[in-house]
Amino acid sequence: MTRLSVEMLAADTVEPITSAGHAQLGVAVLVGIAVIVLLITKFKLHAFLSLTLGSLVLGALAGAPLDKVIVSFTTGLGTTVAGVGVLIALGAILGKMLADSGGADQIVDTILARASGRSMPWAMVLIASVIGLPLFFEVGVVLLIPVVLMVAKRGNYSLMRIGIPALAGLSVMHGLVPPHPGPLVAIDAIGANLGVTLALGVLVAIPTVIIAGPLFSRYAARWVDVPAPDRMIPQRASEDLEKRPGFGATLTTILLPVVLMLSKALVDIVVDDPENTVQRVFDVIGSPLIALLASVLVGIFTLLRPAGFSKERISPLVEKSLAPIAGILLIVGAGGGFKQTLIDTGVGQMVLEISKDWSIPALLLAWLIAVAIRLATGSATVATVSAAGLVAPLAADMSTTHAALLVLAIGAGSLFFSHVNDAGFWLVKEYFGLNVGQTVKTWSVMETIISVVADGLVLLLSLVI
Repeated sequence: MTRLSVEMLAADTVEPITSAGHAQLGVAVLVGIAVIVLLITKFKLHAFLSLTLGSLVLGALAGAPLDKVIVSFTTGLGTTVAGVGVLIALGAILGKMLADSGGADQIVDTILARASGRSMPWAMVLIASVIGLPLFFEVGVVLLIPVVLMVAKRGNYSLMRIGIPALAGLSVMHGLVPPHPGPLVAIDAIGANLGVTLALGVLVAIPTVIIAGPLFSRYAARWVDVPAPDRMIPQRASEDLEKRPGFGATLTTILLPVVLMLSKALVDIVVDDPENTVQRVFDVIGSPLIALLASVLVGIFTLLRPAGFSKERISPLVEKSLAPIAGILLIVGAGGGFKQTLIDTGVGQMVLEISKDWSIPALLLAWLIAVAIRLATGSATVATVSAAGLVAPLAADMSTTHAALLVLAIGAGSLFFSHVNDAGFWLVKEYFGLNVGQTVKTWSVMETIISVVADGLVLLLSLVI
């Protein structure tokens, strides 16, 4: 979101589309969120439709004219999709290139060839964290599950000892590190600096993934001792390829957008002169759009060409990568519409005014709101966009680093205790051949550890930076 957009949102907050009091607005928020929760969980309605209906209910109960509510919702939807839609699309293309070229398999096989015994869980968390940078969580799970199952079976390892570190790596990247949709939407809503958020996100992610991955997997393996299910070992992409890209080239392609965005953040800190030519150049090449676009274009030559992809195969690959993200774009867009409705009805300003009298730190408040919505809806994305809309006014007087930490607090809260209303819960259950109780003891507890540890680290960082 541009600085102008943030200022416009602030203006909308000062002059809400309704004059409802705090009590009425509070009831409207609770009922609006309750409608979304019931539609998603009980009636199994798609999150896009649920968020749309919930936004209309919220606006109506807040006493706002429905025509203005519709304008608020569509404005928020359009702004959000414009801000992050292209980035999600580029991330999906890069992920598809990585998978279909065999580049992901190359990284996996190279690292596993150098790991054995006690180092295997650490190798798995490293693989998942690297692979998880450009991939959506569900795509990463599908990509890594064959590796997890084969390593567990061939090496006679506990499935949980290998699987939990891989899931932790993917989940932490998904919730805390851009360019994943959740962090991007929160950055967009709050007006945080992407480069600073990325740097702090990686800083928080490293100890979090170590605790929730290799360390927790020791206990998870004792609680749930199950063999790798043979029926869930599918064919890997690279088994159909005569050749695949090299390890160095693949790793460089994956890390290129991260390096470019971090470079921009570093130059902004060191130079701190918007008129400086060097800073202006890095502002361009380090923007998420250019960074991801550069990685995709480089990937054509470092991933697809070495794997033997002809020019004719590249366009169909891009088309196939975009189809699955239609639902994600709609959910993220509707979440942005819900966020804008919250802002325009004055809910964000209400939270700001009420929180002044509370002794709860803003970072903890943001985490608690995201936790509540996550538990209710089962969606990390819905939790992120909704919480970001509610607490965005709190970032108005924050420093650049604390605004970034606010984004990370929301991301941490959005991962709390995945259970039966979360699609990821069932994905893990089915792939690993677990029952519901076993999935709760492993996957759900792991997600909770990630959430609590990450927010604890965020709060600690807020005291020193």
